[in-house]
Amino acid sequence: MTAVRQRIVVITAVHAPAAHHLPDAYRSLNEQQLPDGWDWQWVIQEDGETDKVSPCVPDDPRVSFEQGRRGGPGVARTIGLARADGEFVKVLDSDDMLAPGALARDLAVFSKHPSLGWTTSRVLDALPDGSTVGFDQDPSEGPIERGAVLDHWRAHDFRAQVHPATLCVRRDLLLALGGWMALPASEDTGLLLALNAVSRGWFTREVGLLYRKWPGQATSQAAHVNKDEREARMAVVEARARALTGLGWSLPVTDELAP
Repeated sequence: MTAVRQRIVVITAVHAPAAHHLPDAYRSLNEQQLPDGWDWQWVIQEDGETDKVSPCVPDDPRVSFEQGRRGGPGVARTIGLARADGEFVKVLDSDDMLAPGALARDLAVFSKHPSLGWTTSRVLDALPDGSTVGFDQDPSEGPIERGAVLDHWRAHDFRAQVHPATLCVRRDLLLALGGWMALPASEDTGLLLALNAVSRGWFTREVGLLYRKWPGQATSQAAHVNKDEREARMAVVEARARALTGLGWSLPVTDELAP
């Protein structure tokens, strides 16, 4: 009998201005070395219906590409979950790149600690001049207890100590939480705080992602820092996390985390 292969699903929302970065993202994914018995699926969902993205999608049977009406990256990722056929879901924005070994490290953490709901890792900003810059306040490698992300986020001007663009999540847990938040931005932060409200996570200090900085990215647009909208986004993100905590629901704990 042929052994059943296990799969990690990499999910990418893309809009037309960022489509030209997809080959770099694919290259970083194609260079990943997975444990024996594992493979990957890349789900690409266009946020919109243009003729600009499909020419940049690689011809690879492991890659699934669809389009849909515009709703933002959270909506695109969430609808892409319909095609996600694997136990774990890894986020990869269309303009970012996985660091070597990122997927294998995520899978190793889940294998060692079956009660974890999610993992994150260190990020390097990839600047236009080719240089990289790291975050100087990364936490120690290891478990992130429930509620810790919300506490840090509140105390540091709504900035989490771990980056939601590096999330790897149990698919069932992601679906139970409804996917990404229906927000014009910060939808990934909303998911991160929701995950941390109901489950423990993990931070890996080895670099897992190169986060491309370029003028066309959504976080560089003026609307992203509009005061009224930002306050509204942060309010609903926090309210969701606190509501989940108040309901007392949590991912069952089945193992002990090593320090």
